[in-house]
Amino acid sequence: MIVAAVVVSALGAVVWSRAVSSEPEPDAVLDVPGEYVEPGTPTNPPLPTDHLPALTLETADGQPVELATDGRPMVVNLWYSTCPPCARELSGFAAVDAEVGDDVRFVGVNPYDTASTMTRFATDRDVEYELLRDPGFELADELEIVAYPVTLFVDADGRIVEQTGAIDSDELRARIAEHWS
Repeated sequence: MIVAAVVVSALGAVVWSRAVSSEPEPDAVLDVPGEYVEPGTPTNPPLPTDHLPALTLETADGQPVELATDGRPMVVNLWYSTCPPCARELSGFAAVDAEVGDDVRFVGVNPYDTASTMTRFATDRDVEYELLRDPGFELADELEIVAYPVTLFVDADGRIVEQTGAIDSDELRARIAEHWS
């Protein structure tokens, strides 16, 4: 009985090791140890479109809302609460929104969190700008987003003029000034 168990275990190990070793190489490596990425560097491939997709997202209380410009340029930040770089940049976004929010519309889009988690997390970081949920990942899918956070700079006509990865408040101010001053 024990010999049979040992034989079955050994055969299972051989079969498993062959299955694992025959898996294809990954298409991409998302984290290279020791590699430094400058703040604001895009971490996603180029966007498949140069315009903000016309999508219906939802407010924290579940109401549908069109993601569209309102005549002002927009900063659209895709984030979620358990993303460390997202958490680091949120307070800076809140500060810059307080400075330029009359001229530039800030919108946070969260595809992962529940409404209560999104709201609580953002409120704890002094965010007062518009927060939208994307529970069906429609925006992320349309823009082929694979890594977070992503910040989109969108002109008043809905054209995406730039995308970045994680960005600090100084770099955010600089990008806004570059595009809309």
